[in-house]
Amino acid sequence: MAGGRWAAGLALGWGCCLLLCCAAASKLEVSMPAVVEVESGGTARIECNFYIPGNGSYTYINWSYIDRNNRVRLCRITGSKILEENVDYKGRLSVGEDNALSISRVMMQDARTFVCQVGAGSHGVGENRTELHVYKVPEAPEIGANPAGISVQSSDIPQIAHCVSKNGFPPPNITWHKNGEQLQPEEKMVKIPATLTRESSGLYTVSSTLFAHVTREDRNSLYHCTVHYWLRGQRHAVESRRVNVTVFYPAEHVKLQVMPSSALVKEGDDVKLVCEADGNPAPVFSFYKRGLEDSWQDLSSLADTNSGVLNLHDVKKSSSGLYRCQTLDLDDMRQLEKDVELVVNYIEGVHVKMEPSSPLQEGDSVRLSCDAHSPVALDYQWRDEKGRKVGEGNQLFLSNLTFETSSNFSCKVIAPSVPGLEQSKQVAVAVQGKPRIVAISSPLYVRQDEVVNLTCKAIAFPRPSVHWNVNGTAHEYVENQHIASNLTVRVNHDLLQAGAMCRVSNALGISEKHIQLLDQKTPESKGVIIVAIIVCILVVAVLGSVIYFLHKKGKIPCGRAGKQDIARNTSI
Repeated sequence: MAGGRWAAGLALGWGCCLLLCCAAASKLEVSMPAVVEVESGGTARIECNFYIPGNGSYTYINWSYIDRNNRVRLCRITGSKILEENVDYKGRLSVGEDNALSISRVMMQDARTFVCQVGAGSHGVGENRTELHVYKVPEAPEIGANPAGISVQSSDIPQIAHCVSKNGFPPPNITWHKNGEQLQPEEKMVKIPATLTRESSGLYTVSSTLFAHVTREDRNSLYHCTVHYWLRGQRHAVESRRVNVTVFYPAEHVKLQVMPSSALVKEGDDVKLVCEADGNPAPVFSFYKRGLEDSWQDLSSLADTNSGVLNLHDVKKSSSGLYRCQTLDLDDMRQLEKDVELVVNYIEGVHVKMEPSSPLQEGDSVRLSCDAHSPVALDYQWRDEKGRKVGEGNQLFLSNLTFETSSNFSCKVIAPSVPGLEQSKQVAVAVQGKPRIVAISSPLYVRQDEVVNLTCKAIAFPRPSVHWNVNGTAHEYVENQHIASNLTVRVNHDLLQAGAMCRVSNALGISEKHIQLLDQKTPESKGVIIVAIIVCILVVAVLGSVIYFLHKKGKIPCGRAGKQDIARNTSI
């Protein structure tokens, strides 16, 4: 019984299904896309596909749109005729061969519901709808940072930046980001108010402002905004440029340093004491130097209190000491300070001692000792008056002294650890003795009545004088320990016979040397001798030629045969 009922129900179900299918197949059907999206200014194409049972034809097609629940006719299609009935779309409507409706130069106001109604006589009337969505990609967001700067001590939530994106549709929205991470509103910390404005064009302008507290670490933070919009069912985003805001914060640390390094400062240098604080803006700087009994001398008048630089020119040993930089934050009147020790390196008291200190004679020896005082290690070099290095160490030993050894020696004191720190001290090593003649113009070939120069050069200390035993014009030249005298005289018979005497003397003795004058032969006598030599050479040459000629003619017997012939002739 139950099985029969189940079979009867199944048969009834299949029968109803067949009845519905047949009814659907015999009914006019219209199909349209649910949504069509088009960019503002473009052309929207809305398709209207329909099915008429029995391959029948339509009687008319009406295109219309819904405005406030009212249907507004756009156009009517009967056969091959198209009748436009709406002036608002005049010139922008067209219907294709497939009866699709095209709307050109789409505007924001065109975003509405469009209806395609098809009449097919006995098959009745059918219709369907399409939502036309009009979109406009918004302009890239423009961002502007707070130009006044932000204090970390602000009690109110300060404005960081403002962002605007124009001409978008449908309405876009804006998000904020710091260092790449999105910011969310947070009570008493972050506020992000936004406004949406519909322009006369139907497009939307969205603006947003970021308010947030900052810390000193935000001095390097980068902020940007992003505008988000929907297009063809997908979400898109456009980012603004990155901006940085000026953050004001009090100083927490102060650094004071000597430039160049204090270990390299020497007397005569220009030194800078540079004070730096990690606050923004920089605080006001003051400089002091500790004096006697822990008193502090104010040096701020010598410093640039805005940049924190104290310039010390041509520093001396007395410039050494403890310096202090003090900062004052004008916002909270907080003071910070930092000290630094300035050490000015120096060399003083350079002294050269000579042993023995009594007058030196040729052949003596002497020891030179050099000493100086400095807070750093010193090296010593010895140089002669020509700048040549002759020794190292604080002592120089000179032996077997001569007049030529006499010189000004200098002790050069150098601080290797402080480039450029050096001083020198000179000492004169004078070797005394009677004069020594080192050069004379002897022998000298002269002629009678000829004007000649006689030269005598000597060395001595103290400085000697030069005398001649003949009259003439004398000129003296002095170079270091040397003295040279040139005597201009006319040669006469007596001078030629006796010669000249150079006499050099000082308080320690006398030296003298004789200049021999030799008579130089005249050019005529030399010519006679030369002619005689030439004649002798010619005579020898002629004699040799004659002997050679006689030998060739056999007039002169030679060898053993010749000797025999001579012997026979003698016996006969």
